[in-house]
Amino acid sequence: MPTAYSDNIKIDFEDVIAEPEGTHSFDGIWKASFTTFTVTKYWFYRLLSAIFGIPMALIWGIYFAILSFLHIWAVVPCIRSYLIEIQCISRVYSICIHTFCDPLFEAIGRMFSSIRATVRKEI
Repeated sequence: MPTAYSDNIKIDFEDVIAEPEGTHSFDGIWKASFTTFTVTKYWFYRLLSAIFGIPMALIWGIYFAILSFLHIWAVVPCIRSYLIEIQCISRVYSICIHTFCDPLFEAIGRMFSSIRATVRKEI
C-alpha cells in the first residue's frame, strides 16, 4: 500500500545510472541494464520483505506497544501529577514574592522616581 513516504523513496533506473545527455551506450546495453536493474530491485525487495517483513513487523509492533503503554500508564500520569503539585507550590511562591519582594521593589522605585536626568549640549 503506497503512502506519501514510499513515494519519496522511489528509486528509478535513471536516478542511479544517469548517463549525460551527450553520451549514451548502445541501445541494447541500455535496455538490458535497465531490465536487469528493475527486475533485480523488484525481486530482491520481495525476497527481503518475505524474509524480514514479518519479524520486523513483530519487532516494531512490540516497540510501539511498549511506547504506547509507557506513555498512557507512566508519562501522562507523571506529568499530570507534577502539574497538580506545582500548582500548589506556585501559589505559595506567588504569596512569598508578593509579601517580601513587592514592598522592597516599590520602595526602591519610589526612591529612584525623584531622580531627573537632563542632557545638555555644550558648544
